[in-house]
Amino acid sequence: MKTYHSGITRRDFVRRTLTAAGAAATAGNSALMLSDSAKLTAAEPKEKPVTDPNAFLIVDTHQHLWDVSKFTLAWHKEAPKLAKSHVMSDYFAATRGLNVTKTVYMEVDVDPGQQVKEAEYVLDLCQRDDNPMVAAVISGRPADHDTFKNYISKYKDTPQIKGVRQVLHGDGTPAGFCLAPTFVKSVQLLGDLGKSFDLCMRSGELLDGEKLVAQCPKTRFIVDHCGNMSVQDLDEKHRAVWMTGMKALAQRSNVICKISGIIASAKPDSWKPADLEPNIRFTLETFGIDRCIFASDWPVCTLTAPLKDWVDALKSIVRDRSSADQRKLFHDNAVKFYGLKNKAWKAKT
Repeated sequence: MKTYHSGITRRDFVRRTLTAAGAAATAGNSALMLSDSAKLTAAEPKEKPVTDPNAFLIVDTHQHLWDVSKFTLAWHKEAPKLAKSHVMSDYFAATRGLNVTKTVYMEVDVDPGQQVKEAEYVLDLCQRDDNPMVAAVISGRPADHDTFKNYISKYKDTPQIKGVRQVLHGDGTPAGFCLAPTFVKSVQLLGDLGKSFDLCMRSGELLDGEKLVAQCPKTRFIVDHCGNMSVQDLDEKHRAVWMTGMKALAQRSNVICKISGIIASAKPDSWKPADLEPNIRFTLETFGIDRCIFASDWPVCTLTAPLKDWVDALKSIVRDRSSADQRKLFHDNAVKFYGLKNKAWKAKT
């Protein structure tokens, strides 16, 4: 779950969101680091902005799924709105008509004892042709290096397993946790295995992420959720710290960023695309279009709005960009970065 700069975790935000809802009811930089199987094409000439919002396909690089009959998610106790199964059939309903042709699963903080079961669950989905999932980022606990090494090495030759994430903003995770020697050693191992690591941390601690990146030059990193800066936090000092961290990470050529997650920090029922725009524009300008990828963060995004509304909001924010840039953001960059393959499944319209 997410924590914002002011110290409010995503779990705290969920509680506040649900409480407020109840009350209302009663009242460029560097080039994209690509997989070995893909290279960026030469820069294309400028094109006219896209006029048909459905003219391009979408890769969702942050698809959560959980079946509560199979997995234990302790954080569900603090997020009752999400504390039910969200499975592929629900995702189909949420994305109908959006042209989502490929997805990358994102781990959901299962109990550590269920990490292998989670990996096998999503590998089965990746290998089937009845859904769009083609790759996965699985859970892991890098601080316990020996256990982590035995666990992740099982997937060394499993192309669908692209990387690992451990959320670094939980209540029990202190600042600097990712800089422990054993943690660093494990993330370095990911690079040796050709796997990536997602940085999902407090917006005020992004410089810790940059320090980790500096020690792991062979590992590719993805900054989740535009660096987790709440769109409601307008404190200039907080935003300055976030911007400094984002700029530092963007200087590292082995780092890209997901345009995702921030809608969960907007005000339910009263948000508008303009609320999200400053964070998104800053992120796009800081990392450059070639190093940004779209991600839904479904179903967490539904705390504020349906997935379709998030997609529409982002399309409206980038509507003045060329069609080539929009295709990169929503589709092409993800395919290149992860080396995604096609499978027989086709999106329903």
